[in-house]
Amino acid sequence: MNKLLRSFYGRPATELAPDLLGKLLVHVTPEGRAAGYIVETEAYMGPEDKAAHSYGGRPTPRTRAMYGPAGHAYIYLIYGMYYCLNVVAAQEGVPQAVLIRAIEPVEGVGMMARRRGLSPEETTKVMSNPHKLRRLTNGPGKLCQALGITKEQYGLDLTGDELFILSGRNINPADIVTTPRINVDYAEEWAAKPWRFLLPEGY
Repeated sequence: MNKLLRSFYGRPATELAPDLLGKLLVHVTPEGRAAGYIVETEAYMGPEDKAAHSYGGRPTPRTRAMYGPAGHAYIYLIYGMYYCLNVVAAQEGVPQAVLIRAIEPVEGVGMMARRRGLSPEETTKVMSNPHKLRRLTNGPGKLCQALGITKEQYGLDLTGDELFILSGRNINPADIVTTPRINVDYAEEWAAKPWRFLLPEGY
């Protein structure tokens, strides 16, 4: 597998989000390397998108990474306890991003399970059951916890050697499921945009 180049990320989030499906998200830490195939994403389209953190086009310390070059990590905290990883899209000054909502664990699974607080017995059951394995990281907060992603990785260059994305699997575009985004009811007409992309379980 090859590491994705900067040019891969430099396009609208609605184009990038489905193309990230099947790619391998990797985080290298002192504990070891953990990775999983991306199976669910959401696109956020910048200042006009009422669901985006960059809505209104006013940069803040929280959103500064979105205004930088594509292919960097934008990470934020939800509910005061869970981190969410986003991939910065588009061009510098155009604050678009793709939220990574779920991955399928493939490397460092035992470490992921420990980070999620599973006992050794629970970890054994998860590792032997594909359905339970995917549930280990089937949410943006879950996958960040499993991969050890925190605010310390904010702004990291995804073409670097700590947090990066590899070419992964080939995906048939016809197999991608598209729905409105989740938990953005406040975004009025923008809540209905079909900008959530996912692969069926067992793909």
